[in-house]
Amino acid sequence: MKKTLLLLCLLSLFTQCDTNHSKGLRTNFTISNNGTENTEKTGPKLMVGIVVDQMRYDYLVTFYNKYGKGGFKRLMREGYHLKNVHFNYIPTYTAVGHASIYTGTVPANHGIIGNDWYDKSLQKEIYCVDDARYQTVGAKTGGEKSPHRMVTTTVTDQLKLAQNMRGKIIGISLKDRAAILPVGHTADAAYWFPGKDHGGFVTSTFYREQLPQWVLDFNASDKANTYLSQRWETLYDIDSYTETLPDNNPYETAFKGKDSPTFPYDLAQLRKDNDNFDLLKNTPFGNSIVTDFSLAAIHGENLGKTEATDFLSISYSSTDYIGHEFGVSSKELEDTYIRLDKELARLLESLDREVGQDNYTVFLTADHAVSHVPSYLQSLKIPAGYVNKEAFAAALNRIMKTHFNSTELIENVSNYQIFLNKKKIRALGLDQHKVAQTIVDEIIQYKDVYKAVTAHTLQNTHFDRGILQILQNGYNQKRSGDVLLVPYPGTTPFYALTGTTHGSGYNYDTHVPLIFYGAGVGKGHSNHYYSITDIAPTLSRILDITYPNGCTGRPIAEVLN
Repeated sequence: MKKTLLLLCLLSLFTQCDTNHSKGLRTNFTISNNGTENTEKTGPKLMVGIVVDQMRYDYLVTFYNKYGKGGFKRLMREGYHLKNVHFNYIPTYTAVGHASIYTGTVPANHGIIGNDWYDKSLQKEIYCVDDARYQTVGAKTGGEKSPHRMVTTTVTDQLKLAQNMRGKIIGISLKDRAAILPVGHTADAAYWFPGKDHGGFVTSTFYREQLPQWVLDFNASDKANTYLSQRWETLYDIDSYTETLPDNNPYETAFKGKDSPTFPYDLAQLRKDNDNFDLLKNTPFGNSIVTDFSLAAIHGENLGKTEATDFLSISYSSTDYIGHEFGVSSKELEDTYIRLDKELARLLESLDREVGQDNYTVFLTADHAVSHVPSYLQSLKIPAGYVNKEAFAAALNRIMKTHFNSTELIENVSNYQIFLNKKKIRALGLDQHKVAQTIVDEIIQYKDVYKAVTAHTLQNTHFDRGILQILQNGYNQKRSGDVLLVPYPGTTPFYALTGTTHGSGYNYDTHVPLIFYGAGVGKGHSNHYYSITDIAPTLSRILDITYPNGCTGRPIAEVLN
């Protein structure tokens, strides 16, 4: 009986090893001449990270019947689909999302606390990837960038280190921050589309001194002008777009030069009033040119063709621009996702041909989700609203005047945070912690503020659940403000009455898709909760490399074969 069980176990082990090998897993077992066990490292030749900017999880469900078989449905059907993945920090912005996905940790550690934030030492607003030490490559301006403000490594950095700097790491997006931050500090290149009067992709001297020939050829092909020479009409009959609101509704923002936010859009006519090539970003064709450029990169850089593993990071940004402009329930957004589905199919088909279906691994997620337009929610009697910036500033001034007889104690208000004027506080002989706590005690009475907490409290108290826990995860002692605020659910701080935005820690901003597909990945789905910081360690396990140096996430074991 024992011999039979042992034989069955051995048979199961070797069957599993053979199956794993056929699917491109990293370890094959062999027996040497002296009878000892050796391991041979295998794995994906190319890792492809896809981040869809501002994609809510429910877009997979809402538009499911409009998708073809080769895009989202292929990934869901043949990959591992995680249905309950959330961002575990505040604020949920683009730069923060991309940094957290690839570092496997939260802003408290990686240091990217916003797209822009107030620098306490410089006493001015700064942008997350600006770096005056470098120049633009490929245009006159738009490339003075680097990832230097992200203080931890990414999974892409660790892949470079693990391979003794072999393998190519390339980032692509319309947005500079979405191209730069995912590929970390050791990337071969990051390329983005500055827009305005430039219709091609650029990079920074942080990466290289000149564009490679394949990029020059791509820019010379004038694809951006081609896309902007057409009309944007719905791909299918607009009457079939029953998942969204009527085309002409009061919750959308119209393009400049057009009376209403309605189809069709004559792009050649609209571009002169909408910053020329910037208009491309606000159409689905911005995603198309990113796919075009990504395919050119795969071919031009021979990605997935050497013994080393390459990594291509792709971020689709037009979904974010269109979401901000038209909102969650717009015909424009629905058409954008239907078209994005076809872009994903085109990308996967090209990977099959160029790299081989068993030789690459893909993951798809989002950098944040988004709220419904608050005025639309109000029309349905769902609690929602807007914070009036001037009224809020006036309330803060009244608090300062009443308690400290000064209106000069606040230096900056941004990103749900209040920065105190420490120099003025010291000059008046005040205690900065008392000033901050007074603001918290008083501003909590303000109609739009749901929670408020001082930096001192976040440094000395551990919150293990709820909204204050994810607020604490986003608090960076060196860079964040002295008072942090949380608005009511459905409340948009300092925003227009049409279109929508994101940034909160509520489910509508935190719940995003996550699908792994390809070599090293099983098939299935899960409703278990995972945080966005679990992606990087999962990729590290697929690649069999060390986690990023600040990583706090855990690998998702059920994804792995």
